[in-house]
Amino acid sequence: MLIEKIEAAASYLEPFWNSSEIGVVLGSGLSSFTKEISSAKSIPYSVIPHFPRSTVEGHAGSLLLGEIGKFKIAVLSGRFHYYEGYSLQEVVFPVRTLIKLGIKTLILTNAAGGLNLKFKPGDIMLIRDHINFIPDNPLRGDYDSRFGKRFVSLVEAYPKRLRDLAKKHSRKLKNPIHEGVYLALPGPSYETPAEVKMFRLFGADAAGMSTVPEVTAAVQLGVSVLAISLITNVHTRGSSPDHSEVLETAKKSEKKFCKLLREIVLNLDSIKNADT
Repeated sequence: MLIEKIEAAASYLEPFWNSSEIGVVLGSGLSSFTKEISSAKSIPYSVIPHFPRSTVEGHAGSLLLGEIGKFKIAVLSGRFHYYEGYSLQEVVFPVRTLIKLGIKTLILTNAAGGLNLKFKPGDIMLIRDHINFIPDNPLRGDYDSRFGKRFVSLVEAYPKRLRDLAKKHSRKLKNPIHEGVYLALPGPSYETPAEVKMFRLFGADAAGMSTVPEVTAAVQLGVSVLAISLITNVHTRGSSPDHSEVLETAKKSEKKFCKLLREIVLNLDSIKNADT
């Protein structure tokens, strides 16, 4: 059973666990955030029971447990995707394992292609809502109440208080930031010009191949989610995206992205205090 596999993975990690309530998932080309972590313990996915194996360039494939300032943090450096051949149950397995171990806030990052023509490569977008075109759902299948409700509302999947926190610290760092709608696609092929035109009509601002399954699983388990996209390319007439371009743009922009991510983590307690 799935719950037994998650419990096995969590049991393996318990001796290393650092009582973290903050989890971070790093997208393509964003692994340099791990340099922000002090006293880090790195655990390869390959040794964790039932964890999938990352097959994509730009995804390191390890769990890091450490600290940023006074905060304990668990970082998944590398994620899994539907296009790699994994089921969505496998895609969200690491996130569910972290939540089993005690994560209360999950920060998801990704590299995304810009659909909004006001965006430019290197921009940062907070996800305020999403459109899901991945033809599966991690909640599909036999229902187990230990995962939460079967019919999960995603109306407030991206809490405003977390987005406001990110915007506040983006202003302090003088880093412009957008908010928008993220479109999740199965991949691995990129969008055709006709699809780009259609997605813009739908109201999507950026497109990618991840994040939404993890959001869905986390919300079911009652975890607060902040999701952030790094815009690595913008779909314009005659443009042709390439994964190497994604990684190159991420490399050029990772310093400001990581600085913002660090500030968000360091100030998450202000949200907790406001809620109590």
